[in-house]
Amino acid sequence: MTAPVLVIGEALVDIVGSGKPRNGSKNGAKATPGGSPANVAVGLARLGVPTELVTRFGTDPYGDQLGAHLFGNGVQLAPGSVDPSFRTSTATATLDAAGVASYQFDISWEPPALTLNRGCPAVHTGSIATVLEPGADAIREFLTGLAAKPVTVTLDPNARPTITPDADRTWSAVRELAALSDLVKLSDEDCEFLRPGSSPDEVAAELLSVDRTKCVVITRGGDGAIGVTRTGRVEVAAPAIEVVDTVGAGDSFMSALIAGLQARGLLGETRLEGLDEKALREVVDYAVKAAAITCTRHGADPPTAAEHASRWS
Repeated sequence: MTAPVLVIGEALVDIVGSGKPRNGSKNGAKATPGGSPANVAVGLARLGVPTELVTRFGTDPYGDQLGAHLFGNGVQLAPGSVDPSFRTSTATATLDAAGVASYQFDISWEPPALTLNRGCPAVHTGSIATVLEPGADAIREFLTGLAAKPVTVTLDPNARPTITPDADRTWSAVRELAALSDLVKLSDEDCEFLRPGSSPDEVAAELLSVDRTKCVVITRGGDGAIGVTRTGRVEVAAPAIEVVDTVGAGDSFMSALIAGLQARGLLGETRLEGLDEKALREVVDYAVKAAAITCTRHGADPPTAAEHASRWS
């Protein structure tokens, strides 16, 4: 049996509202499972990739909702992830007229013990978990210890200015983690916040200046995404869709990116060696199309492998 990909980070409940009543709610709000790393874990599992999530949530009603969602989608939970003494975190998402979400968070983050299972092909982390103490320090220490391990590390900073408003300090933390990662994925919004005045290609070049990082992928919403390595660059357009909302789209992209790399034997001890321009274009295209499917429905609802194949075959 293939060892699972290890995902580390927050699982929370998104309280999503557009100001219009729906789903029986007078104010248009709906509570749905979320949290960027948890969304990535679900996306991976739906794409057929065995996945273990290291997170922390309680046994309150929101926690029960999260647990049912994760287990129901085939995500393994690491020991200690469900803690009766812990209060489940929430994020209130407000949608604008274009369906783009902005967030306010009520979150705490302290992971259980972080360990690497034998044969684990990849470790993914990102978002709030990498900047909110005390958990952020535990993640930095864990990734530092992976330097000599045969495992691929991926990072999605998923910047949240409401939590870390100091862009310079946040970029310093991102650079530290990126130097411990083989692949870094950002959005154009991340770039604008973290490196104002720099183009996505300039941000990619800065991140690729360290030895460990081999690939940077930057999403650009409806304009698709770019993928950059030291030897190549690809640009992939996004398909035309009718956007319902963008909640979880970046996480769907990230999970499909990891799944595409695994399908090509580029994870584990290879650490993306052999990621040529053709393979990069294929995996970025696969990820763009996974994100597009998510944008056509409410909330963080990533596609299954069958849905992806059916939609874009």
